[in-house]
Amino acid sequence: MNEQRLETSRLLQRFGFGPRPGEYAQALKDGVAATRAKVLTVPASDAGAAKVVAPNITDLGQRPAPNTKEIVPFAIELRYQIQQMTMWWLDRMASSDHGLTERMTWFWHGHWATSVDKLNYAMPMYRQINTLRANCLGNFKTMSRAMVNDGALQFWLDGQDSTLVAPNENLGRELMELFVLGVDRYTEDDVKAAARALTGYQVKRSNGDLTFNVKRHDPKQISILGTTQAFTGDTLSDFLVARDDNATFIAERLWYRFISSTESMPTSFSAKSAFANRDIAAAVTAMANDPAMRDTKNDLVKAPVEWFIAACRALELTPSNLKTPAQLINYLDKLGQVPFMPPNVGGWPAAGAWLSSATAQYRIAFAGWLIKQSDLRALKEIPVGSRVLKSADWLGVAEWSPRTQSTLRASLADPAQFALLALCSPEFIVSA
Repeated sequence: MNEQRLETSRLLQRFGFGPRPGEYAQALKDGVAATRAKVLTVPASDAGAAKVVAPNITDLGQRPAPNTKEIVPFAIELRYQIQQMTMWWLDRMASSDHGLTERMTWFWHGHWATSVDKLNYAMPMYRQINTLRANCLGNFKTMSRAMVNDGALQFWLDGQDSTLVAPNENLGRELMELFVLGVDRYTEDDVKAAARALTGYQVKRSNGDLTFNVKRHDPKQISILGTTQAFTGDTLSDFLVARDDNATFIAERLWYRFISSTESMPTSFSAKSAFANRDIAAAVTAMANDPAMRDTKNDLVKAPVEWFIAACRALELTPSNLKTPAQLINYLDKLGQVPFMPPNVGGWPAAGAWLSSATAQYRIAFAGWLIKQSDLRALKEIPVGSRVLKSADWLGVAEWSPRTQSTLRASLADPAQFALLALCSPEFIVSA
C-alpha cells in the first residue's frame, strides 16, 4: 500500500470526519507534512461551522405532573429540543471546514460519557457539550475541573444525592476508573474516600446549574492513593490529574480511539510524554506525528456517527436537510450510536462491535436513503473510465482491494449503485 496515501487518508479520516470532494486529492498534492500541519492547526474562525445556527435550547422548568394538561406540550417541546440539539451537532460535524475541533469534542463526549436519557432535559447536555468543545484541545486539568463541576455529569452519576451523611460512590469511582486514571489504578478504599470529597453538590436538573452546599459536604481529611488531607471536588480532580497514571491513561484512550482499538499501545507512543503538562493539543500533535500512523496494522472501524458524517461530506449533504430528522436518528439508533445517548458511563464500544450482519443491512439501507437525497455530483464528474480508481480519492480511501474494484466495476453504469457499494465497502467502513 502506498504510504503517503495511507497516512493522508488517516489524517483526514481520524482527525476530522473525512474529506469533502477534492480534498483528498489536494492533500496528496500538498504532501503529508503540509496536510498534517493543516489538520492540526485550528483556524481562528471556521466559516463552515459558523453557518450552523445554534439551537434554541431553553430551561423547561419542572416536569408537570402526569395526566395534567401541561404534560403533553412539555413532552413535545422536550423531544423537539433534544432533536434540534442533535441535528445541530451533526451539522457542525458535517459542515466544519476544519474537522479537528468537532472530532475532539466527539472523542471527549465518549470519554466523559453522559446521556440525555437520564437527564431528560436538553439544556444540561447542551451546556456540557459546549464545555467539552471549549476545552477539547486545551489543558486536561482545566477540563477535569470543569467536568467535576458540570451539572449533567454530576446528575448522570448521582452526585446531587451525595451528602455528608450518605456519600454516593458513583462519581468518585468513575472519575478514577473511566475519566482520569484507568482500571486497577485505585482501591475500593480510595473510592470511598473520593465519595466523601465529592459530597455537597446540588444540581438543578432542568438547566444543569450546579451549586455547592457546604452543609452537605464532608470537610474531614481523607486518605486517598497514599495522601491524607481534606479535599474538595476541585482539589481532588487536580490531585488525580497530576498523577503519572493520568498521562498513561489518556495516552491509552487516544491510542484506542485514534490509532488502534485492537493493537496494544506501545510504551514508545509519543502522546504520553507530550501530555506531561496535560496539554491535549500537544498530545494530539505527537500522536499525529507518531510512526504508528504509518503502520498498516493499525486500522480502525468507523463508529456509526463517524461513518455517517464521512458519507454526508462525500455526498455533499447537510444532516438537518435530510428527510426527516426523526428518520435520520432512527437509522443511527439502529446502528447503535446517537449523539447525547451513550449506552452507559463507559461510552460506546469500538472495533468489531460495529460489524455484524444486522448492522451491515442497516448500513446499506441508510446509505441508500442518503444517496437518494444527493445529486452525486462529485462521483458523476469522474469519467467512467477512471471512476473505479478515482472514487478512492473522492472518499479518501487509501486503496481499493482487488475484490472491491471488481465489485465497483460491475456497477459503473449505475452511479447510485456504485456509490452504495463504495460507501458500504470494507475500505470505507474501516479506516485502514
